[in-house]
Amino acid sequence: MALGKPCSQGPGVATGRLLQTRDYTIAFATNRVGNLPVSLLHRASFHVSAARLDQLPPAGPPEVCFVGRSNAGKSSAINVLANQRRLAFSSKTPGRTRLINLFALPDPLAPGQALGYLVDLPGYGYAAVAQQAREEWADVLGAYLRDRASLAGIVLLIDIRRGVTELDRRLADWIAPTGRPVLALLTKADKLPYGQRVRAVYAVRKDLADIGALTAIPFSATERIGLAEAAAHIENWISPKVVP
Repeated sequence: MALGKPCSQGPGVATGRLLQTRDYTIAFATNRVGNLPVSLLHRASFHVSAARLDQLPPAGPPEVCFVGRSNAGKSSAINVLANQRRLAFSSKTPGRTRLINLFALPDPLAPGQALGYLVDLPGYGYAAVAQQAREEWADVLGAYLRDRASLAGIVLLIDIRRGVTELDRRLADWIAPTGRPVLALLTKADKLPYGQRVRAVYAVRKDLADIGALTAIPFSATERIGLAEAAAHIENWISPKVVP
C-alpha cells in the first residue's frame, strides 16, 4: 500500500490523501468535506467569562457579539454555528444568565493566538427578572455595544414570530449611532411557512431601517435554516482573508 497525493473526489466526497492498494483506493478526509471547507467557527472554545465590562480582556482581535431577548434562541444559534452541542449554555430560568462569555477562534497561522472572538451577551427583557436588574443589564449591554473598540459586528436574535419588540427597538437605538453592521437572525423560522418568513424579513428591515448596515435572514437552529449564510457573514467579520 502507498499513501498518495492529496485528492478531491468531487461534491459530497471527503478530500484528503489517497491510500492506494492493488485493488482499490480509499480517500482519507482531512479538514474538508466535498468542496466545502470546515467553518472556522467550528474551532470556537471557551475563553473567559466576565460579570462586568472592566473584567473583559483588553480590546484586540475582532469580536462578534450575540445579543437578543431571553428565549430568542441565542445559545442554540451559537451552538449550531460552532457545530457544538454545549459551547453556550442557557439558564433553566431565562434571564438569569448575567455573564458575558467569550469564545476564542484560534489563529491557524499563529498557534496560541486568537483570530477573533464570539461574544455571548446576557439575554435581556425577561419579565420574571426584577426591573432594577433588567436596567443594570441594559446598561452593560449598551456600554459594550457603544464602546468596545474591537467589536466588528453584531448578531441580533429576534424571534420571527414576535418581530421587533420594544426592547429590540431600544437595543437598535444603541446600535445605530455606532455604525456597526448588524446581522438579524430571525430565529425559530421553522415555525412559519416560507411566505410568512419573507414577510417577517421585510417587516424587520423596515422596523430597523435606521441601522444602516443591516442584513436580516430567517434562521432555525433545529432545521439549520440560514445556517450557511449566517456563518459566512460572521466569518467575514472575523477575517475575510482566512481560509480554514
